[in-house]
Amino acid sequence: MGIKSFEGPRKGQQQVVHNQSLKVSDYMTRDLITFKASQSVEEVIDTLIKKKISGGPVVNDKNELIGIISEGDCIKQISESRYYNSPAQNNSVERHMVKNVETIDGNLNIFDAANKFLESKRRRFPIVEDGKLVGQISQKDILKATIDLKSQNWK
Repeated sequence: MGIKSFEGPRKGQQQVVHNQSLKVSDYMTRDLITFKASQSVEEVIDTLIKKKISGGPVVNDKNELIGIISEGDCIKQISESRYYNSPAQNNSVERHMVKNVETIDGNLNIFDAANKFLESKRRRFPIVEDGKLVGQISQKDILKATIDLKSQNWK
């Protein structure tokens, strides 16, 4: 826990109060790179490298979230392929994605979202509304939100 000062603002400094609510939906990425369960892990690896991302949501034809695939999932598939000496065996995204996906509410305060990142050790959380994937918030998005504040008075 940080040090709290109850002395008030320093002389010569103006106290700035932000009345705006910092919601996840204000900072989430809406234009997402998504994957399909039928794609190959090789296609995912190619996209991850070309787009310089570390993973992404897996959706069905109705844009409903069904999983997440990450660099780690791809590396696991490569390792298993080498171990079993069968590089092309059943390398679909569906087989290697994480299916039990934890989501986050777009109306959640950005600081509560930061705590959720710390508790879960995740790098990203999808945001789902009415069963459809609408965005994703990453740890970097949380950092961008705090830079936008430019104040000592965070709400």
